[in-house]
Amino acid sequence: MHIILLSLIAGVVGMGIGAILTALFGTKTDKMTSIFLSFAGGVMLAIVFIELIPESVELSSVPISVIGIVIGVAMVFVLNNIVDRISSKKSGEKMHESFAEFFHSNDVIARKKSMLRSGMIMIVAIGLHNVPEGLALGAAGQRDAALGFTLALLIALHNIPEGMAVAVPLTAGGLSKFKSIIITALVGATTIVGAVLGVLIGGISDIAVGVSFAIASGAMLYVVLAEILPQSIMMSKNRMPTVFALIGIIVGILFIELVH
Repeated sequence: MHIILLSLIAGVVGMGIGAILTALFGTKTDKMTSIFLSFAGGVMLAIVFIELIPESVELSSVPISVIGIVIGVAMVFVLNNIVDRISSKKSGEKMHESFAEFFHSNDVIARKKSMLRSGMIMIVAIGLHNVPEGLALGAAGQRDAALGFTLALLIALHNIPEGMAVAVPLTAGGLSKFKSIIITALVGATTIVGAVLGVLIGGISDIAVGVSFAIASGAMLYVVLAEILPQSIMMSKNRMPTVFALIGIIVGILFIELVH
C-alpha cells in the first residue's frame, strides 16, 4: 500500500510544482524547462541502465528483456503519434523550437479560445505518459523498497516540466492560477494506475517483474533519447542540456549507490 501512496505523491507533487512554477514565472520558461528536462533525462538513463535493465535480465532473460524494451518503445511511439495527430502537428516537423511545441501543443495554442482544448490534450497525453512510469515504480517497489523510492524521486522530478506543459495552456485559456495548479496536480494521480498494475504484476512471478521492468525501460529510453535530449538542445540552443544530462547521470549513479 505504501508503494501506491508513494506513486500518488510522486505524481501529484511533481506535476504540482511544475504548475506552481508556471504560475510564478509565466510561459517564459524555455531555458529552465530545458535544464529540468535534460537533468531528469540523465537521471532516468542512469536508473534504466544501472537498475531496471540489469534487474530485468536477472529476473527473466536477455531475449525476454529485449522484447519488453521493444514493447515499451512501441507504446510511447504510438502514443506520441496519436497526440501529434490530435494536436494537428504536421508529420514532417520532427523537432520543436519552443516549450509549447515540445509538448505537442504548437498549433492548438495559436488562439485564446483554443487554449483550454490544448490543455485537455495535454492532460490526456501526459496522463497516459505517467502510466509506464507508475508501472516501473509499482513493480520495483514490490521487489525493492529502496529502488521504488529512487524511482519515486525520479518521477517527481520528471513531472515538473510536464506539469508546466499542462498548466501553460490552462492558465492562458482563462482558468485561474489556483484552478490550473489543482487540475495539473491531479493529472499526476494517473501514476497510480501504472503503480497498481506494477504491484499486481510484481506479485505474479519474477519473470513478470522482469518484463514490467523491461517495458518501463523501453518507454523511458524512447522518451529520453527521442524526445527529451534532442528537444532540450533545440529549446536552449546551446550545450547546457548536454552538461545537465551528464550531471543527471552522475547524480543518478550516486543516488543509486546511496540508497543501496
